[in-house]
Amino acid sequence: MFGPIDHVALLLVAAFLAGALNAVAGGGSFLTLPALVFTGVPAVTANATGTVALLPGYAASTWGFREDMAAPPGLTMGRSIALSLIGGAAGAALLLVTSDATFKKVVPWLLLGATALFAFGPQIRAWAAGQKHGAASTVKAAIGMFAVAFYGGYFNGGLGILCLALFSLLGQTNLNAMNGMKNLVSTLLTAIAVAVYAAGGIVLWPQALLMMVAATAGGYGGARIARKLPAPVLRWGIVLTGLVMSILFFAKA
Repeated sequence: MFGPIDHVALLLVAAFLAGALNAVAGGGSFLTLPALVFTGVPAVTANATGTVALLPGYAASTWGFREDMAAPPGLTMGRSIALSLIGGAAGAALLLVTSDATFKKVVPWLLLGATALFAFGPQIRAWAAGQKHGAASTVKAAIGMFAVAFYGGYFNGGLGILCLALFSLLGQTNLNAMNGMKNLVSTLLTAIAVAVYAAGGIVLWPQALLMMVAATAGGYGGARIARKLPAPVLRWGIVLTGLVMSILFFAKA
């Protein structure tokens, strides 16, 4: 069902570490996607299965910020939820019709782009926060939310940074509210994407459930260790991981 015991061990370790990373900084997909591909899972299926495995972590984070979240300027909570679901479903639908050969060519660029987001995340957020904000346009806010959700439904890497940058550009300044909405948007778009993946039959459920348990344990226990690392060390460790995985995927493309 899972393949050789070393494959099982690899998936467990990758999911545990991914859960820990997502709990404190993000970047879990840098580990789950390559681990699944290494065990022989096609790239499109690996992307969908890894996304399923990380869903509980997003949901738990959302619950933790339930009292702080607030819709960004230009959007109501209802519109934010609707756009997250619609965008996530659209991105997931695009993944369904993407051939494995095409996705293999796209994955290195997606990983590299997500790595750049992590590397320059603080600068991106600082730039976005420093822009002059007038009244947020409902149309621009809606387009931005849809675009971020679409990206997340197709490929999850760097999603949190994109969310925070968007909210800053829209004029949101309360960090707790921003993190709360980031987690809610991530949960909703991932949940609807998972539903689309499942309907399309591209999820390997034995691997997904195995990794889901490990990712949940990593999110709870591993994060306690990761939090003790200095933030720059953790962030650049994630960036290095992303670069290595990008290079490996470029070599295989």
